Amino acid sequence: MRVQNIFIRILDVIGSLLGLLVSVVPVILIAIQVKKDGGPIFFKQERIGKCGKPFIMWKIRSMITDAEKIRHILLERSDVDGMFKMKEDPRVTKIGKFIRRHSLDELPQFWNVLKGEMSLVGPRPALREEVEGYSKRAMLRLNVKPGITGLWQVSGRSNVDFDTMIDLDLKYITNRSLWGDIMILCKTVLLIFSSEKNGAF
Repeated sequence: MRVQNIFIRILDVIGSLLGLLVSVVPVILIAIQVKKDGGPIFFKQERIGKCGKPFIMWKIRSMITDAEKIRHILLERSDVDGMFKMKEDPRVTKIGKFIRRHSLDELPQFWNVLKGEMSLVGPRPALREEVEGYSKRAMLRLNVKPGITGLWQVSGRSNVDFDTMIDLDLKYITNRSLWGDIMILCKTVLLIFSSEKNGAF
């Protein structure tokens, strides 16, 4: 298991370095569009990582500047029980819809991976308020680092309910392997360019 974790970390470092290198130009082009409303280019938010350790996760801002202030108003309209997720979030900007559709808002997370806070593949990084409502079983998903993508993202993404997400996360953790991570990464790339994509990771 320890040797496997070493190889997965090597994959994370190589993958994140390549990801940061390749994403330089796209991030600059997207930043120009995002900045047009006068707000910040990047969005940072506290997430809960491995063993419950908090960290700051980075994204390209895809919402209006005061999105977090009105989030509580939309909580009851979440499409998924157990976590906040809306397919038609009114806070998402025009450019935000595009970058979310192609998961371009996630590009800064390669930095989180390089720092060792996240992995390329793993469970979705949860908010503190979500973790506070976790069952004992759901807490098991914190046994590994959260990922940019994961098994549940390539198994239905926004169409997966909370309980199914937990099932898939625990299945991933139980069967975690270097080859499995590579396969999920390949499926993620195909999904990003698929016309059937419908929402952000």
